[in-house]
Amino acid sequence: MTSPVRVGVAGVGRIGRMHASILARQIPGATVVAVADAFPDTAAQVAEELRVRPLSVDEMFAASDIDAVAICTSSDTHVDLVVRAAEAGKAIFCEKPVSLDIAEVDRALAAVERAGVPFMVGFNRRFDPGHRSVRRAVESGAIGDVHLARITSRDPAPPPVSYIAVSGGIFVDMTIHDFDMARYLVGSPVVEVFAKGAVLIDPAIGAAGDVDTAVVVLTHANGAITTIDNSRQAVYGYDQRVEVLGSAGLATSENVLKDNGRVYSAAGSTGANLQDFFLDRYRESFVEEWLAFIDYVAGGGPSPVTGADGRAPVVIGLAAWESVRAGRPITITEG
Repeated sequence: MTSPVRVGVAGVGRIGRMHASILARQIPGATVVAVADAFPDTAAQVAEELRVRPLSVDEMFAASDIDAVAICTSSDTHVDLVVRAAEAGKAIFCEKPVSLDIAEVDRALAAVERAGVPFMVGFNRRFDPGHRSVRRAVESGAIGDVHLARITSRDPAPPPVSYIAVSGGIFVDMTIHDFDMARYLVGSPVVEVFAKGAVLIDPAIGAAGDVDTAVVVLTHANGAITTIDNSRQAVYGYDQRVEVLGSAGLATSENVLKDNGRVYSAAGSTGANLQDFFLDRYRESFVEEWLAFIDYVAGGGPSPVTGADGRAPVVIGLAAWESVRAGRPITITEG
């Protein structure tokens, strides 16, 4: 394609609004044509801000001047919208997770395969420059054969309990990013999951059926082991670190601070704290994610984050919950 990829954004709540803004203002080769939302007033507000058309979802799928649809609605609507977008012949960007029901994920992916349309899942952390540098070190052989990976993922504060009650819990609303990171960094499927969880922050989280503190050990098909630690409350900021240890060295991606200034004195040294919101920590990754999607739609080639990549972390997340309940490792097959 030589003309801009024309995109409609379905769902313009917090995440969808951010995506629409990035697409409209920061992505060469893309243009936002329209937005849609379950709340018409929200769609109208964002449409006015971006100077695009507010449409219904039906109108968006029928529009001949829309090449691609970004599905940023609530997770329980993703599958039906993916199926409809595929049947309409639109390229599809779908926020994670495609669904928390594997049969429903498979229904969506089958529709995409039948239609032969471009499809990408929104695991933005793959596009973080630091994390990508670790992946490149693994791919190039710079650190030798992978032995261990370690992922730390801690939020500054828990989400509302009302969200937790419907989110599917920590392993599929939070750790799902880390499960994707493990596969991406190690470059090998996960074959076993062992998870432990506790309620150490807020009893209301436990009452909602979730845990707020967790550790997961993943075994990969190539024999490598990944450890993941999660907390819903790290009072010092948004703590995001990864490392991969190999036979020939170590690759790491460290935290991002609010700024890189430091003050040194006889009393010691002080510096900025961590970012305190995921949209700030991963802002660059969202831009890079959209650059990759637009290049994929315009130029063809393999999807930057395939349907299989979107499916596997859901399988791992469900196995993690099974492991917590059973108190033992769970063997899985990603396919």
